[in-house]
Amino acid sequence: MSGAQQDHVQHYWDHGYAVIRGLLSPDEMQAVQAESRRIYAEGLKHHATYRDRNVLFEILPESFAGQRYVLQAHWVAWFSPLFEKIRRDPRVLAVMAPLLGQDIKQVAQQIHWKPPGATRRTGYRFHQDLRFRDRQDVYEDLMTSYINAGLAIDPATTANGCLRIFPNSHQRGYLGLSDDGPIMKGSTQDHELIAAGLDPATAVDIELAPGDLALWGLLTVHGSNANHSTKDRAFAICKYEQLHDKPGPFYSEDRWFESEDGG
Repeated sequence: MSGAQQDHVQHYWDHGYAVIRGLLSPDEMQAVQAESRRIYAEGLKHHATYRDRNVLFEILPESFAGQRYVLQAHWVAWFSPLFEKIRRDPRVLAVMAPLLGQDIKQVAQQIHWKPPGATRRTGYRFHQDLRFRDRQDVYEDLMTSYINAGLAIDPATTANGCLRIFPNSHQRGYLGLSDDGPIMKGSTQDHELIAAGLDPATAVDIELAPGDLALWGLLTVHGSNANHSTKDRAFAICKYEQLHDKPGPFYSEDRWFESEDGG
């Protein structure tokens, strides 16, 4: 990895997030985009939210917005060889290793879509991902034990609801934002942010081109606005943690991040 790419390490430590531009090539992303469309079409076959073991499709039914939409898919690697390959790509390990070490375990995999027409359900309130961890006490160092990696499948823009982050918010501890209910029910109001000690004007839009990778930690305050454009925004999220950081397997969806030779 080049020195320019290695800058993500210091930026992550300092600001709680980082962006790696062009991790996957335009040619590779054409295949990823086609596979994302195939997975979305597979999800549309289900009339309501569907789960089969680790695979889950979150469906927004016709009764909500006049037609059926797919909002999320979890653990697509179980039936998509391409996403299985991407999640253990050596370039991903090269990004993660300086932050998490060589022994890495993946604990979640998701694709988030923001289809035009489903505006009321495509915004994510500001939150910190520590809220989703069942055993918060087992993480010894929250910012170095667990990292989210978000791959832009489609262009992620301010108009279509790209990731938004509060730089340096990881230094403030757990703030409890949006703990009063689901995060997919609108947007966080300015008075909520101010009450948590955050200046709404300091939020940063993380605009990404297809193939760019964004990183953020368990304490990084983030969210996104609804998609108000006419274009979809597909975003693939993989979540990795240090293998040795917790004593037992608390997540049924765990799968090992192994090299091709099984090491």
